[in-house]
Amino acid sequence: MNQQTCERIRRQAAEGYVTAMVGDQLFGVALSEVRDVFVPKGICRVPMAPPAIAGLLSLRGRVVTAIDLRRRLGLPPREADAPSVAIGIERGQEVYGLIADRIGNVLRPAAESFEANPINLDAGWAGVCAGMHRLEEGVMVVLDVESLLNAEKLTEAA
Repeated sequence: MNQQTCERIRRQAAEGYVTAMVGDQLFGVALSEVRDVFVPKGICRVPMAPPAIAGLLSLRGRVVTAIDLRRRLGLPPREADAPSVAIGIERGQEVYGLIADRIGNVLRPAAESFEANPINLDAGWAGVCAGMHRLEEGVMVVLDVESLLNAEKLTEAA
């Protein structure tokens, strides 16, 4: 890991992560990346959109592109009546909602607990994960928001 990446990870760990569960895995999004957390309602499918795009929804008068983390990570779909949450991310003029199964807490792990992606991590996950923090209760995978929102990779996902 280069010096710039290490410094960014230290900064993120000090600020903290908003955590969410997708399946049985804990994921973290840097607190500085998160605009809000909400319950996605009224998602409209978009014809011809990549499978990872759940659709569009309205949030306080803004159009939000909903990205299904299960599909993006190649996991089985959530049951139709299963609850979900979304982590709101803003990029320029666009707002995205990363749809997860459950929201967790804000965690501030020690920077020393961070590890790079293991070499045997699935290629689909490695492309959107910045690394992981080893915690007492397991592993929190840190999502790389830039890679997660990359339009070319969204098309390839699932």
